[in-house]
Amino acid sequence: MNPGVILQLDKVIHEKGRLAIMSLLAATPELSFTELRDTLQMTDGNIVTHIRTLQEAGFVAVTKQFRDSRPLTTCQLTAAGRTAFAEHIALLEQIVRQNRPQSR
Repeated sequence: MNPGVILQLDKVIHEKGRLAIMSLLAATPELSFTELRDTLQMTDGNIVTHIRTLQEAGFVAVTKQFRDSRPLTTCQLTAAGRTAFAEHIALLEQIVRQNRPQSR
């Protein structure tokens, strides 16, 4: 196994909670804060912290607006986020391939 591949994993994305957020957003154009929180069963504070980290890295865009006179916060992957997520998944796939038992 090539340990260099593991060292290439993006630490911002690789954390379990952030990887889950990125995975959900990669599969959907946009999700509300509530949808993310409820789907991932995270506390408000926990998901806010993860979203902020992803936003600061330029991977997630956050939009705050009002819908039916109620505040609505939505998140979506940025172009940089989509690229970073795709690269992260490719590295994970490479790690899996390198660690599969060889067929005889």
